[in-house]
Amino acid sequence: MWLRMFYSAIICSMWINHSSCLLQSIWCLPEFYPVCPATLRHTETPMIHVKARSSPYPGSQVKRFPVHDDNVSWSREWAEYDPVDYTAECVKAGPEWADPDFRESDQLKHAPRFNELDGRIDRRSYLGVYELDKDNLPRNPMGRTGMISRGLLGKWGPNHAADPIVTRWKREGGEKVIHKLSGKPILQFISIKRKDCGQWAIPGGMVDAGEHPSTTLKREFGEEALNSLRIPRCEKDRIRKQFQAIFSKENAVKIYAGYVDDPRNTDSAWIETVAVNFHDDTGNSVGDLNLHAGDDAEDVQWCDIDKNLQLYASHLQFLKSVTELWGGHW
Repeated sequence: MWLRMFYSAIICSMWINHSSCLLQSIWCLPEFYPVCPATLRHTETPMIHVKARSSPYPGSQVKRFPVHDDNVSWSREWAEYDPVDYTAECVKAGPEWADPDFRESDQLKHAPRFNELDGRIDRRSYLGVYELDKDNLPRNPMGRTGMISRGLLGKWGPNHAADPIVTRWKREGGEKVIHKLSGKPILQFISIKRKDCGQWAIPGGMVDAGEHPSTTLKREFGEEALNSLRIPRCEKDRIRKQFQAIFSKENAVKIYAGYVDDPRNTDSAWIETVAVNFHDDTGNSVGDLNLHAGDDAEDVQWCDIDKNLQLYASHLQFLKSVTELWGGHW
C-alpha cells in the first residue's frame, strides 16, 4: 500500500511547477500570434472524447464509472449514471496552483466565479459558456467522463495549457526529404517523452495564474526541451537570441484553441489548450538548438510527422493541422 501511495505522490509532483526560470524575463513577454482560420476548424467539430473516459485514472488505481459512446452527451438522459468522486491527494493538499474544495462548508467563500476572469485565473472556456450542475459544479462541455471532482487537475472547470509545436523540414544534403508514398516533403517536430506515462508528446504545460499563454509556450518549451532550469548563466544570452529567432511572430501560427481529450479530465475539470506552430522553413535557427530533456520530460528528439505516430492526448490531431498548413506528408 505504501508503495502505491509513494508512486502516486511522485506522479502528483510532476504537475507542480513553482519555478521561476530564465525564460520569464524580458525575452518571454506576451505576444499575440496570427491565426490560420482553416486550421482552427477542429474547434467547431463535434468530438467524442475517448482518453478522458479511460481507466485506471493516471497515477492511481481508481476506475471510472463506465461510459459508452452513446451516453457521453449530457443531452442523453441516464438515471443510472453514478460517476466516481476522485481528487488526488496532491490536489487535496492545497498547493498554490490548486483551487480549494469549495463544496466544504468552510470554503464556500472561495467558490470560483465560473465563466469569467476570476482575479488572476481565467475560468472562461474556448468553447463558450459551460453549464453548472445541480451542485454548482462546472459540467464538462464534451460530456460525461465517469468521474467528478478534479482528479489531478488543480482548477474546477477549464484548466488552461499551451503547446508549442516547433517544426522544420527533414533534409538530407540540404534538400527536403520527400515521402515515397505521398510524394510530399516530411515535416519534423520537437517531441518530448513524458516522465509520468512514457508517451511521446508536444512539449507544453499549464498556464500559471496571471500568465499569458504566449509566455507559457516559451517557458514550457525551454523547461522540457532545453532543460532551461539548469542552463548556466553564461549560456542565457545565447539561448535568448535563439528564442527571439524561433518564437517570432513571423514564424508562428496559432493552429488550435479548445478542448483536449486528456486522460486527466473529469466531469468537473478538463484541459483546454492553445497550440501554436513555430515553423523554421530553412532549419537554420532550430538546427542550433541543444536539445536536452528537463522538468517533466525524460527524453527529447526530432521526430518525423506521420499519421501512425502514437502521441499523448490530442497531440496527433494538432500535427495533422500543421501538415495541412504547410503541405507536408501525413
